[in-house]
Amino acid sequence: MLLKPNPENNCFGCGGANARGMQLTFEQDDAAKRIRGMFRLGMEYEGGNGFVHGGIIATLLDEVMAKVSRFQHDYAVTAELTVEYVKPVPVGDELIVEGWEVERNGRNRLRRGEIRDASGAVLARGKGRFVEVARRSEQSS
Repeated sequence: MLLKPNPENNCFGCGGANARGMQLTFEQDDAAKRIRGMFRLGMEYEGGNGFVHGGIIATLLDEVMAKVSRFQHDYAVTAELTVEYVKPVPVGDELIVEGWEVERNGRNRLRRGEIRDASGAVLARGKGRFVEVARRSEQSS
């Protein structure tokens, strides 16, 4: 299933309403319980010397891991995010971004993510702890 940017969502990473955002599109693999995206990031995301900015790499990993909530239909926000920058991520190259869940403990969701190049080499890894929360519309009820 294709997860296109929602035109009513202002999220920097995946929202369609944010003209300055990344407007990322992902795919939901129900059989593997993984979220994937394929991207080529342009010079506007450069950190220097032709490589993607580290904060943008963290954003990609955060977004792909957050989307894993779709499998359980819960709403979880990032509580902790750790990024291992394995190799520089070149601007303009095809990237494969993937996220999955490794553990659920109460409201905590432990997830992993990777950014790979077209050959499959890992460029960055992420570990995230996401906490299930009520949506803002549910909090006021």
